[in-house]
Amino acid sequence: MRQSHIAVIGAPMDLGAGRRGVDMGPSALRIARLNERLTALGYEVEDLGNVAVDQPESLPSGPANAHYLPQIAHTCARLAEMVELAAARGRMPLVLGGDHSIAAGTIAGMARFFSSQHLGVIWIDAHADMNTPESSPSGNVHGMPLACCIGSGPRKLTGLAGHTPMVRPEKVAIVGLRSVDELERLNVRGTGVHAFTMRDIDERGMRTVIQQAIHAASAGTAGFHLSFDMDSVDPAEAPGVGTPVPGGLTYREAHLAMELIGDSGRMTSIEVVEVNPVMDIANRTALLAVEWLMSALGKRIL
Repeated sequence: MRQSHIAVIGAPMDLGAGRRGVDMGPSALRIARLNERLTALGYEVEDLGNVAVDQPESLPSGPANAHYLPQIAHTCARLAEMVELAAARGRMPLVLGGDHSIAAGTIAGMARFFSSQHLGVIWIDAHADMNTPESSPSGNVHGMPLACCIGSGPRKLTGLAGHTPMVRPEKVAIVGLRSVDELERLNVRGTGVHAFTMRDIDERGMRTVIQQAIHAASAGTAGFHLSFDMDSVDPAEAPGVGTPVPGGLTYREAHLAMELIGDSGRMTSIEVVEVNPVMDIANRTALLAVEWLMSALGKRIL
């Protein structure tokens, strides 16, 4: 059943990214009338503001293979508490990133809320985000959160939910994959996650791929968390992202994915990440993100 209350939580962090700017993503999404449009869709909206985030200018960058890891872990721990509390109060958490490392906090909060049940995850992204400090060529933690959620990576992140893994790999589906680091490929292939590449979407169509992703994330779970990275969409449509990759989802493919996810009635929480206003044109990417969020949350053409 569709929840009637939504808790909006901003996570303005760019500590995990290699390029500055995604810390302004929550503001860009709010400027794009997110809360107003959610209200028009029939939801009661409670904006909880932003989780506290340390500023990189005042911090040492830390280990070369996991930049700002302690600060990212602290932010994700605070975010997990806000998410868990919102869910416990009957709100659907809607988290606004920020770089994708915030997903470790969102998923930790939902995994704690569903402590006696399994949680599924649909991860729509150009990247697998399944590096570890040992495999990462950049040391940017926004390339590691999904690995952490399934139990691989730094203990500071893998242990956020109080149990490891937060999510069983076979309950995870990645959609839109098209940029994977060499060593990261082994992590993807060896874990049991369901990975749907752009070739899968080209050959089988978005409808089939998303239905399979929903099935994988729903089977034997309390429902699934949707983690939507805006770089999953082709940069010709959504230029304002930190790590654009050509050959991504079209405007209609993204809408169809969100509509089918909304139709499933299985989504427990949602986040949108990697909106970078510095790279954008007239807030275009944030406006598109809000459109797609509306589709996931029930907006229909008729």
